[in-house]
Amino acid sequence: MKKSWLKVIAVFVIMTFVVTIAGCGGGESKEGEKKSPKRQFLTITTASTGGTYYPIGMGMATLWTEKLKEYNISVTGQSSAGSVENIDILRKGEAQLAIMQGLIGAMAWKGKGTFDGKQYEELRSISMLWPNVEHFVVVKDKVKTGNIKDIKGLHISLGPSGSGTERSTLTIMEGLGLTVKDVQPEYLGYSESADAMKNGTLDAASMPAGPPASAVTDLFASPIEVQVLNFTEEDLKGINNVFDTWFSYTIKPGVYPGQEEPIETIAQPNWLAVSAPTDEETVYLLTKTLFENLEEMYKVHKSATNIKLETALNGLPAPLHPGALKYYKEKGLTIPDRLVPPEAK
Repeated sequence: MKKSWLKVIAVFVIMTFVVTIAGCGGGESKEGEKKSPKRQFLTITTASTGGTYYPIGMGMATLWTEKLKEYNISVTGQSSAGSVENIDILRKGEAQLAIMQGLIGAMAWKGKGTFDGKQYEELRSISMLWPNVEHFVVVKDKVKTGNIKDIKGLHISLGPSGSGTERSTLTIMEGLGLTVKDVQPEYLGYSESADAMKNGTLDAASMPAGPPASAVTDLFASPIEVQVLNFTEEDLKGINNVFDTWFSYTIKPGVYPGQEEPIETIAQPNWLAVSAPTDEETVYLLTKTLFENLEEMYKVHKSATNIKLETALNGLPAPLHPGALKYYKEKGLTIPDRLVPPEAK
């Protein structure tokens, strides 16, 4: 009798356990009520904590995590050595998202330059974030036409040796048909370049940055007269024939002290990259959430105020991810053929 009673209790416990499991772990907990999506943990890799990439990346991670709770998507940010390392991090699957310089993305996508023979075919784009604007600053009495080709023959700083500034400056020169042999090169930082120009030991300097760039402001406010050189559409075309990542950019009058005329220069994007295997619906949600909450992003950092739907495709070096493509089509953007991902053709 005692054994029979124990069997009844055992059966009751087992049935209760089965019912509980069915209620909590099935495809539907109630009729018509769908199970929550599987939790996703994503990482966005940025650059050093002292730069702009890190705070903006952390800001996006926080925004996505807060706004996509119902989709069980969590995003964390991490620091890195910058654009070149970010390509390696994406390749290894240690992160799904990255902020990087347009030129580095173009090199990786094409397997040229820094990534010669190491093409990253799974690199995809989500959006241009903010522009890295080219400032070729020249002492005014060395200016001939006001065009970028005036740098030929000048004593010019190309940026610190091995830096992104040097890499982008040399690429621009290649697109203009110039080499290092056509100038008298120096390899100085921005502040050092400005000091050398004020001291009369340097004619010009390449200083790509988001305007107003402090070193450029310093030069415009100094006793010496300087000018930022202009680029033509023909110049831009030649440069993009090397790496297609630059776009036209106008520095409006008044950005720099005493600057009365607009400066017609070019810029490359600091952009948001993603690895192709990342789920399409997830990337769609990330893209949609970013652009539908821009006011919150604008509070993160001044550079974030450049994130706009109308400039989202500017200078992107790799095809869009299908998830981003879906969102932009919904918003009526015209998608250039080169940005249509292979998997969507």
